[in-house]
Amino acid sequence: MNAHPTREEDFDLYALGALEGDEKLALESHLAGCAECARTLAEARGRMAMLALAVPRVEPSPAVKQRLMAQVRADGEAENRASAVSASTRAPGFFDRWRTAILVPAFALLAIATVVLWRQNRDLDRQLAALRASAQQQQQQLDEARNLDEMMESRDTVTVALAQQPGMPQGSAHVMYNAKMGMLMYDGEIAPAPPAKSYQLWLVPAAGKPISAGVFNPVNGRADHWMMKLPRGVEPKEFAVSLEPAGGMPQPTGPMVLIGRA
Repeated sequence: MNAHPTREEDFDLYALGALEGDEKLALESHLAGCAECARTLAEARGRMAMLALAVPRVEPSPAVKQRLMAQVRADGEAENRASAVSASTRAPGFFDRWRTAILVPAFALLAIATVVLWRQNRDLDRQLAALRASAQQQQQQLDEARNLDEMMESRDTVTVALAQQPGMPQGSAHVMYNAKMGMLMYDGEIAPAPPAKSYQLWLVPAAGKPISAGVFNPVNGRADHWMMKLPRGVEPKEFAVSLEPAGGMPQPTGPMVLIGRA
């Protein structure tokens, strides 16, 4: 068996001693040369050990014990004292074998059922996490639409066109900005950046250092659009897009590709 086992439950069944035939031989052959699957089997054995500790001890009902002991006494009365003594010593052994024959398979079935339920719960947890992530994404999109609508209706919002600078990659963009809300929206299209480079949008305030408003790597023929929250109350002097090392910089270091005066 060269490939990894495709059924995770095979490890649990093997740990329980319930995997048989060719499947057992194939798994054992694979385990001999696969450290990763050996670790998986060790984890399965650990789960089985925890299940054994978690399952309460099951004792036969009093009625079963009474019927068993009554039968032992009846057999003893039919024999002599020596046979009775011998029967009394065999009775516990018989009871132990009865308990082993009945309870061990029952425990194995319970352990397998517990593993199946554990896997189902794990799958449900994954599905729930995916639903939560989807809900968060939808809420984010809703918040963005609400903020955009509020910003567009506000009289304090300014729109600034960014123009291409001489000798720079071809492109154009515009920025909507509301200082009171601390909200900025960029919308534009520009030629892809050279290798190992990124574009970076800057809010250049009337006083103080430029503030980064997003790093992006355009795809040819596709417009870039995003909204970003910035510190409130910052009055802009201009907005600019610079060409920076991949991933952006804390402050502008490269040439200005697009510039727009506020």
